[in-house]
Amino acid sequence: MRQFPEQFIFGAATAAYQAEGAVGEGGRGPCYWDEFLHRPESRFNGDVASDFYHQYPVDLKLSNEYGLNGIRISIAWSRVIPDGKGEVSEEGLAFYDRLIDECIAQGVEPFVTLHHFDTPLPLFKEGDWLNRDNIDHFVRFAEVCFDRFGDRVKKWVSINEPWSVVAGQYIIGHFPPNIKYDVAKAIQAMHHMMIAHARVVEAYKERNLNGEVGIIHILESKYPITDRPEDVEAARVEDTLANAFMLDACFKGRYSEETLRVINHLMALQGESLRVEPDDEALLERASRLNDFLGVNYYASHFIAHHDGESGIHHNGTGEKGTSVFGLKGIGKRVTNPDVPTTDWDWPIYPKGLTDMLTRVHREYPSYKTAYVTENGMGYKDDFQDGFIDDTPRIDYIAQHLDAILDAIEAGVDVQGYFLWSLMDVLSWTNGFNKRYGLFYVDFETQERYAKKSARWMREVANRRQVLQPEDVK
Repeated sequence: MRQFPEQFIFGAATAAYQAEGAVGEGGRGPCYWDEFLHRPESRFNGDVASDFYHQYPVDLKLSNEYGLNGIRISIAWSRVIPDGKGEVSEEGLAFYDRLIDECIAQGVEPFVTLHHFDTPLPLFKEGDWLNRDNIDHFVRFAEVCFDRFGDRVKKWVSINEPWSVVAGQYIIGHFPPNIKYDVAKAIQAMHHMMIAHARVVEAYKERNLNGEVGIIHILESKYPITDRPEDVEAARVEDTLANAFMLDACFKGRYSEETLRVINHLMALQGESLRVEPDDEALLERASRLNDFLGVNYYASHFIAHHDGESGIHHNGTGEKGTSVFGLKGIGKRVTNPDVPTTDWDWPIYPKGLTDMLTRVHREYPSYKTAYVTENGMGYKDDFQDGFIDDTPRIDYIAQHLDAILDAIEAGVDVQGYFLWSLMDVLSWTNGFNKRYGLFYVDFETQERYAKKSARWMREVANRRQVLQPEDVK
């Protein structure tokens, strides 16, 4: 049976706003979600979430007991600098001191993300990543964290999923400020995030700390639904927008001619052009040699058809299967492949897309050095019955994707770890609490944790470093 490398990280992931709660404690300032999820029509909010702010000793003890040797946590920018750019909160820093120290005490290595969808509210109101001033504020926040925690944290992530941020904010419109179909804003914000990442990488390297720094991208393979030239081109355009644009910036240090051809065309469709400052290209080129790793978040791939019509998107935020719509004028339309199963949230279950993406990165962006699969998992409507949660479909999903990683490793890709999303059930940005991902079931009324079948299965996988079948674990 195939085995993972000896030093492979088997971990799980969290994010500050989705897990911590305690939004009014510890001197924390609001991020944009605090305002957005307190509208009268909101069905849920993150005021308590999984109460990780208080429960982290329990969650890290469970991590250790169930064989996990890595955890993704994020540092809430507004907990450390409440307004994003002013005074630093010693109380906020002290909380993360305690959290990081507990990770290390439990033998669970912290992989720390600096931006996980949670710009402080005052900076969001000033334009968020569309405002280049945000870059300076973010770099300062990163430097505060490096200087405080860099003696203990050895793995740093600048930004989590820049594409998801801008797609939610400016294309799908289910993240604040809820703008739809504005591809030009999305592209410009992504460029600014790439500049922010590059500057954070340089700031980290200037400190000569004994650790590594990288970025996490959500990388979904895009396949034409047929071999018709118009479908092939539609898939290429969406891939360039969602994948190649940022991979080029991070690992080539420049946007390739083909990437710019597509990007300039998309900007022109909305009467815009990409704004690049004189020093941007040199900065991207320098930083591209300094990245220590790439984090790949992968849940699904997409099958793309040519689309002549107007833009139309419906986000399935309830798990009502078959309701998703995603079509963008000038780009293409995501369509169902009848040979590929989907989740209740209409996400195609296609592990080969992960193998294809990892091998593509290895082939086209060889400066990536090391890759981690930093998020992967399946949202599921877990049934809680007498303290037992049988989530065999989730185990099937994880097993298929772990096999896909082994396929990539055998093809020569340096993959050093896998982080399940998520450690425990957490708040889902647009689904609330009914879409569960965790290894540990959270009763959100009592904050009690219960190990799911997948947790027991994952412990055996980590111990043996092998992909097991669901029936191998009781």
